This record gives sequence, C-alpha cells and structure tokens, in this order.
Amino acid sequence: MNKLENNEKTHLNRRSFLTYASLIGGAAILPSIGRADNNQDRDDPHDEDDGKFRLTKGDKDIIIAAEIAEALAVTTYSNIINTSPFFGGLSINDQEYLTAALQEEMSHYAVLKSLTNQPTPYTSFYYPAQMFKDQQTTMNILVTLEDAFIAAYLVGVRNFSNHQLRVSAARIMAIESDHRSLARVVAADLGLATVTGAQGVAENVNPANNNGYERTLKWTDISQAVAALTPFVDATAAGKAGFDASVSYAFNPFTPTLPTPLGDFISFGG
Repeated sequence: MNKLENNEKTHLNRRSFLTYASLIGGAAILPSIGRADNNQDRDDPHDEDDGKFRLTKGDKDIIIAAEIAEALAVTTYSNIINTSPFFGGLSINDQEYLTAALQEEMSHYAVLKSLTNQPTPYTSFYYPAQMFKDQQTTMNILVTLEDAFIAAYLVGVRNFSNHQLRVSAARIMAIESDHRSLARVVAADLGLATVTGAQGVAENVNPANNNGYERTLKWTDISQAVAALTPFVDATAAGKAGFDASVSYAFNPFTPTLPTPLGDFISFGG
C-alpha cells in the first residue's frame, strides 16, 4: 500500500468512526453516564459546603466522561513514547514536549478522580490498526482526540453546576489546546504536510494553530462526547469504526510529576 492509499484508508476509518459516533447513543454502551440536567441551578450555593463540592448527577456525568478521556489520553501518549518507532528520531524538545503532555494528562485524571473517588470504568482502549506505527495515522488520531477533549471540556464550561467547576474545566481545556498545537508541531517535525482532526478535513501543519476560537464540535451535552469516545472503549464499536478490535492497550495510571507548581491545582477550581 502506498502512502496516498494508506492516508486515504486512515481518513476513511476516521470518517466512519465519526459518522458511527454521531449516530449511536452513548448511554447504550456506557450506561453509567447519562445526560447532564441543564435545568439544575448552575450556582446553587448548596453545591458547595465549606469548600467541598456536592456534585450533582450532571456534574458526575461530565467528570466521569472526562476521566475516561484522560485515561485514553494517558494511554495514547504513553504508547507514542514507549512503542512508536518514530519517537526516538524526534528532537529532544519534541520528546520532552510529549513526555510533559503525558504528565499533564495524568495530573488531570488524578484531580478528576479525586472529585468522585471513582476510577475510570474503562481501563483498556482500541485504536486504528496502524496507530503507534504509522506516523500519519498516529498524529491524525492524536489531533482528533485533542479536538474531542477540547470540545468535551467546553461542555463542562456550559453545563457544570457551579463556578469553580466551570473555571477548572476551562483551565484543563486550555492545556488540551496546547497539546493540539504540540501535536501539529510534532507532525511538521516528522515531515508530515497535513493532519486530519475530528472535523475530517486535512489541514496544513503550519501554522501550528490556525484557530481564531476553540472549536466546540457543536457539542452541548456530555452524551455527545461519550458517543465520540465509544469506539475507543468498546470492541464492537471499534470494529464498526474501522479500528483494530483485536488489540487493546491498557491504561496504566501513575503518580504524575509536574516540573513546576505554578500551573498545578493548588485547590480545585483555583
């Protein structure tokens, strides 16, 4: 298969994934996550008690979906670093950027888990067959995931029940935006001309970030993010999306180490 055919196959797989994800109901496969109740009082003072959060069902739905997303992000970055044949050929700066992104995603997972005291309900993930082997496939999926993470946290900004949760969602979303730009820079350093993200349109890798505003993917409810994540967590959905359902990659949590406390969560929502 030549490079053009491989890129086209990758694009078709991604397009079928997004089409499938837009049609299914996420709650059918992820029953623990329902729709956020947008009729809740968004700033109900009873949601917080002496600095402790009293989470609504809608809050928990968003947070658990975000935990799954962060576990998926940790698994993705871990395998790029540890298994991709091209990682060792990257510049030391690119290697350090990807390693820092891994630490950041694990930090996000840890703080989300601390709110619910519930780990992610999914601990292994599926990807396209050439993921972590083919550079184009890997960078396309990485950008696609970061697009989805940004949109999911913007759902949190819309729907979380109180101010502190919304601020925290915006803070994490900003880091995911950094990661998307990082992925485009790494793609350029790998010699790729374009990357194809969640919108299914190949875009030039330079400039590294060509958005005037963050893309929402038009998501307004966390069930849309759940639907988009489903092919990564469910073997049947993975197969229908053109992924390799015969191989799964384990989520291996660890204690993150951030290089500086300046951007850490001194307190959640701070």
